[in-house]
Amino acid sequence: MNKTTTTKSAAKVDRYQAHDYYLMDELLSEDHILARDAVRDWVKQEVSPIIEEHYENGTCPQHLFKGLAEIGAFGPSLPTKYGCGGMDEIAYGVIMQELERCDSGLRSMASVQGSLVMYPIYKFGSEEQRMKYLPKLASGEFIGCFGLTEPDHGSNPAGMITNIKDDGDAYILNGAKMWITNSPVADIAVVWAKDEEGIIRGVIVEKDMPGFSAPEIHGKLSLRASITGELVFEDVRVPKENVLPGVQGLKGPLSCLSKARYGIAWGAIGAALDCYDSALRYSKEREQFGKPIAGFQLTQKKLAEMITEITKAQLLTWRLGSLANEGRATPAQISMAKRNNVHMALEIAREARQIHGGMGITNEYPIMRHMMNLETVLTYEGTHDIHLLITGMDVTGLNAFK
Repeated sequence: MNKTTTTKSAAKVDRYQAHDYYLMDELLSEDHILARDAVRDWVKQEVSPIIEEHYENGTCPQHLFKGLAEIGAFGPSLPTKYGCGGMDEIAYGVIMQELERCDSGLRSMASVQGSLVMYPIYKFGSEEQRMKYLPKLASGEFIGCFGLTEPDHGSNPAGMITNIKDDGDAYILNGAKMWITNSPVADIAVVWAKDEEGIIRGVIVEKDMPGFSAPEIHGKLSLRASITGELVFEDVRVPKENVLPGVQGLKGPLSCLSKARYGIAWGAIGAALDCYDSALRYSKEREQFGKPIAGFQLTQKKLAEMITEITKAQLLTWRLGSLANEGRATPAQISMAKRNNVHMALEIAREARQIHGGMGITNEYPIMRHMMNLETVLTYEGTHDIHLLITGMDVTGLNAFK
């Protein structure tokens, strides 16, 4: 059999082997490694065999929400009191890394639920709201989504026009949100809107509230295994007890985004590792001119640069996780890691595609799927350029946004 071809059944076997060039596992606790390995095993058994089919068909494997809950991927660093994992921020990071090693859409399903829905309810919600929603979100009984981005306001969320108006014991919500992960299947949405004084407030909207709809966005060529939609509010009556009492202003949604961006910084390394692992294995198996292409200098250059960049990103996120555990990780530090690591992963995907040659564009290998997904990850939850300006403002003290 020609070494450049594989059978369909063989393509569904997850042959991934982890790569730890700087012995990073020695910096992890036993709990970190147990959590990571449990997620890795679940991914290999339950997700890897089906992910290419779902990506190709543009369908979301919704049954995986329950599996994600069972492995503790929803809010792993939130307290056990609410049905969550009670782990630290590094555990959250390694879980996101293992999920995105499989697919960025899979990590999105989990990180939106945990960082953008559960986290603001925990951080800014009342105890009644926490007890009502968090256990059901942690168990996967409820699916949540996060409404901040609008059709005309992406990088400038302060310009939002979605609004709430006082109506006695409730608020009347009007507006629309765009590019919302999980929205068509969500039971609740944490939505950010301006009140009558122009102050941004967070409200919990339930799917059965009249006037609330969440149409799916079709035609995506990226994150095809993750479901994305809009949020449309037409005179939705939201009880005042659904308003998050603990925050006002843009700092509310931005703190949620910092939590999610932190997870992306870890997750992108997973995508890079998967591309590197596939390229390394393929280069040892694929022969040209009488020897494996891994023996040629230019191939070794690509592989050496890949593992170097991955290792640098691993060190960056481990330190960031340590700071996060101490409550000292700044939004600017998180922006640097998100920007660096996603760009790194995308470059590695492109180099890995070259090593695979023509086979790299087929779905027998994960390279093109990762590459297409990462094109979206590069610009969501803060674009590549916006994160650069965040770092620029942090080091100069000067705001280049205005």
